[in-house]
Amino acid sequence: MSENNFMPVLRFMVCSDVHYKDEHSPERDRMVKAIKKAYELSENQAYNKLDAIYVVGDFANSGSRAQMEAFKATLDENVKEGTVWNLSLASHEYFHDGEENALKRFDEIFKQDVNTHRVINGFHFISVSCTRGCHFDEPQRKFALEELRKATKDNHKAPVFFFQHPHVQDTVYGSQAWGEDELYDILCNFPQIIDFSGHSHAPINDPRSIHQKHFTCLGTGSLSYFENDEFDKYYGTCFPGKEKCAQMLLVEADKDGRVRIYPYDLITDNFFPYVWKIDEAWNTQSYTYTDARYKTDIAPEFSEDAKITVSDITEDGITVAFTQAQIEKDYVDDYNVCVMYKDGVIAQKKNIWSEYYFYDMPETLSVSFDGLEKGEYYIEIYANSFWKTTCKKPLRSEIFSL
Repeated sequence: MSENNFMPVLRFMVCSDVHYKDEHSPERDRMVKAIKKAYELSENQAYNKLDAIYVVGDFANSGSRAQMEAFKATLDENVKEGTVWNLSLASHEYFHDGEENALKRFDEIFKQDVNTHRVINGFHFISVSCTRGCHFDEPQRKFALEELRKATKDNHKAPVFFFQHPHVQDTVYGSQAWGEDELYDILCNFPQIIDFSGHSHAPINDPRSIHQKHFTCLGTGSLSYFENDEFDKYYGTCFPGKEKCAQMLLVEADKDGRVRIYPYDLITDNFFPYVWKIDEAWNTQSYTYTDARYKTDIAPEFSEDAKITVSDITEDGITVAFTQAQIEKDYVDDYNVCVMYKDGVIAQKKNIWSEYYFYDMPETLSVSFDGLEKGEYYIEIYANSFWKTTCKKPLRSEIFSL
């Protein structure tokens, strides 16, 4: 996990949107596995400690006593001595019987302040819980500003790890539909911040799940189900297989304040093939995960042996299967799958994801169409990148008839 020239002095795990329910559900097993796996991955390293576990909101599905007590039992049974744990609260914790009752229950069960500022191995960790669902009012804003000033007073160049449930608006993938801007004007003054947020359930292995502009932001995924932040897919923002979701981040920092972030898939027990590197969190001119990534000519390409298969042909429908395209050092984001009239006009089109959010993403995809008229057609498929580039040469089928 760690680089040869990078020796951590700090390691912590981050996850969010676990959604414990009153009854036992897969989310409980996934949280237990996340903690155990974080220890296993840590203890196999030269620096073998897991210093902290941060859960960034929606750890409970409605915030009932049964859910909170079950989550506390998971922590008690699996977190080892020497590891700090920290929870923040948001909308789902307040669903059961309101925010006031939820906060009382949280205090009684977890005995942790809802807003915290901790120093762990010399690094500052600031966590802010929401109010009124997923909002930040003046008390939360005041806490954030005062604690950030304290955290940066002695060392302006040290990274500050900041945690809140909703994404900061217009930053990471998922923040368009699931972001809030109520802390933005404060956070913008502290480029040292490395911010962790959830709420959207967007996959952490999406390269847009890290974003740098005024400071660094990361999405924290979910241990319950996926949801994406694009609205042109025929099956909506929640897609087939969305429940095959259990992702977390492992984060390391060294004595010089360099940070490494490793996204991990708990379903298949694999690190995703991204390591996000932040050497100077304080230096906005050094940022590499910016919107400049959209200024690229790199686009997906179908291989020479890629093919389309048209099957299950009925009087008004078909199933289309095709080989996935490839792109340099990345995944394909999605596909426009078009049923074309023989004269080149679109008869029907569906936009589908590549299923990149699964570590074991399939080599081929399929999609069905119905409601077609009798006639002659062909299939044309365009592959799209995360950065709004499209393959220059689409994949085309032979003409077929209904």
